[in-house]
Amino acid sequence: MNAVVVYKSKYGSTKTYAQWIANELGCDAVDAKETKIQDLQDYDTIIYGGGLYAEVIAGVSLVTKNIDKLKDKKIIVFSTGLTPQNCKEYYDKMVWEKNFKPEVRDKVKMFNFPGKMIVSELSLVHRTAIKSLKKIMSGKKKPTEMEKLLIDLCDADGDFSDKSLITELVEYAKN
Repeated sequence: MNAVVVYKSKYGSTKTYAQWIANELGCDAVDAKETKIQDLQDYDTIIYGGGLYAEVIAGVSLVTKNIDKLKDKKIIVFSTGLTPQNCKEYYDKMVWEKNFKPEVRDKVKMFNFPGKMIVSELSLVHRTAIKSLKKIMSGKKKPTEMEKLLIDLCDADGDFSDKSLITELVEYAKN
């Protein structure tokens, strides 16, 4: 298998998953900041990982804007974030539709992994955004189940990364 794992990581969990996946596949993990689309042309399988921020996978445009140049490749995208994996509607609708245009969706396989949020490591912008989100959601008279979950996630503090969760992605990449 001729594969590469490309990642964009702000707080480290996406990089950790990228390294775990690369180790399992026996390939390289490279930072998206150091990668151009032409660097990916020699690979058969391209795995892209990015943190999830307001349903947007960080840096995924490297893949989505260049889908025509990658048309003969197996393309796998993974995100890391705090929303639980069992929130299928969130990932299948909000994340999927926000990141992938209809013409791209049948060319990409997506996986989602829990990441980390160590509050003391967050940038001022992210800490402020989380406080604002919690305040807005907490002020709703009848919050939806998803809004209640968002309120709870605003209080998350820890590393929820789990190497065992990469198994399905690794198997998909190998087949």
